[in-house]
Parts: sequence; C-alpha cells; structure tokens
Amino acid sequence: GTKKNAACPGLGLFYTVLSAFLFSVASLFLKKIEDVHSVEVSAFRCVFQMAFVLPGLIYYKTGFLGPKGKRIFLFFRGFLGSSAMILLYYAFQVMPLADATVITFSSPVFTSLLAWIFLKEKYSVWDLLFTLFAITGVVLIARPPFLFGSNITGIEGSYTDHLKGTIAAITSTVSAASTFVILRKVGKSVHYFLSIWYYAVIGLIGCVIALFVMNEWRLPYCGKDRVLLILIGLLGLGGQIFLTKALQIEKAGPVAIMKTMDVVFAFILQILFLNHLPTWWTVGGALCVVASSSGTAIRKWRQSLKKAKQNEI
Repeated sequence: GTKKNAACPGLGLFYTVLSAFLFSVASLFLKKIEDVHSVEVSAFRCVFQMAFVLPGLIYYKTGFLGPKGKRIFLFFRGFLGSSAMILLYYAFQVMPLADATVITFSSPVFTSLLAWIFLKEKYSVWDLLFTLFAITGVVLIARPPFLFGSNITGIEGSYTDHLKGTIAAITSTVSAASTFVILRKVGKSVHYFLSIWYYAVIGLIGCVIALFVMNEWRLPYCGKDRVLLILIGLLGLGGQIFLTKALQIEKAGPVAIMKTMDVVFAFILQILFLNHLPTWWTVGGALCVVASSSGTAIRKWRQSLKKAKQNEI
C-alpha cells in the first residue's frame, strides 16, 4: 500500500508546550477574577466542555451513558475529575500560582502509587524514591509551622489560606491521579469523548448544587470578569485538545517530560503579571517535584520501549 506522510518531527512536543502555555494563561486569568467563586468558574468550564463534546458524541454515535459494565467507572472518573478541577481552581485563587502548579505537577508520582495499590502494577524502589521526592517538594512549598517556625514569608494573604490552598491542591492531585487509574482500568473500550462528557455533566451538576448550598451563584458584576470567564473556558478547552493531540502522535514519556513547561510558565507569569517573586523554598520544592515526576515519566517510557522490543522479538 501507499506510505503515509511522516508527521512533522517534534510536532507532538510543540503541542505539549502550547497546551502548557494555554493552561498557564487560564490559571493567570483565574487569579485576575475578583468576584467569582472557584466553583462557579468550574461550572462555566464544564459548560464549555459539554458544548465541545456533544457534537462528537452525536458524530461517533457513542450514546450518552456508555457500556453498561463501564458506567460505574465513568461515574467515578467524572466525579473525581471534576472534583480535581474545582479544588485546583480554589488553590489557584488562594495561593501563589507557581506553588499550586508545582503541587499538582506531582500527579504522575501518585498515579504510580495508586496503580500499584488498585491495579497491581509494579512499584519499585525507584518509584518509592520519586514519591518521597514529591512529598519533600510539597512540604517545602507548604512550609508547615511545626517544621519551619511561625514566621512564614513569601505567601499570599494569610497562612491559613495558604494551608487551605495546599490541602486543596494535594487533594486535587490525588483525585486527578485516581482518574488516570480509572482510565487505565477502562482502557480503550470507552471513547475519549464519552469520558469527557461524564466529567463535564457530573461536574456541572455538582457545581450547581454546591453554589446553591453556599449561596454563591451570581453573574460577575464587572464586564472584565465575564470576559475572563469565557477566556478561561476557551483556553482550558484548547489546552486539553492540544494535549490530547500531542499524546496521539508522540510517546507518553516525552510528552510527560515536556509538560514540565507548566511549572516554567507558572513562574514566569507569576513574576511578570502578579508581581510575586517565588521564594527559594518554592524553587527548591519545584525542583524536587519536577525531578520526581520527570524521573517517573522517563522510567515508564524506558519500560514501554523495552516491552515493545521484547514483543518484536
């Protein structure tokens, strides 16, 4: 048969960098919103997701519920994924942008740990070392008073908000890691659009209920906030599309390593637009987390290459 045209070298990595940039700018806009609760921002994001996915579901004729044996997994994927988004947005609003980004970047390390617990995947001494590195990085960013004393510098607002944001970011990271484990369990038996559909629908229902309970539902008073809400939805959607395209044409290992640009963009945007210089504690924590997540990605990548060679033999 005729040969397919070779993909542009490095295109997948370019898509990854572009995705990281879009996600980072969306996070910056979230910091700039003044009178909108993080749960309401999440609700708008879910609406954009639904508007994007609905035509795909109709085109691919996947249905709206999915296979009977997979619906429970899809429900938990939607619940945990949307919870991770809401908690992440809250963390972005109450703590420095770079701090929240670095903490959530430790997700691959927790994914390996949860995959070992629930999927019986191999968990080596290297994985344990990377997990300890990630935890060390989170501790350096959180800087609990019982380790660092009561005079905590370089944080936004009060230390109470900083601590709440740290807990939210860690919980978001674990929830995101849990969704990855669920997606591994489901495999390719469920279409990608259906997975996003559950994420958006369950997230929107949860956000609406939470907003009415907290009595926080209101349209932004300022026209600027309304524009930022729309941009956050569009940028988040664009970031997810480019990340998906990157994973379609490039191996997961290089993509995971290139996603370290998330942290780089977060530091740059925080310094340029928020006038908040990161402390050396944050830089040290970032180095620990990036080293652990990159090490996990490289190790998984080498394992997949080794397995592929064995299959060829």
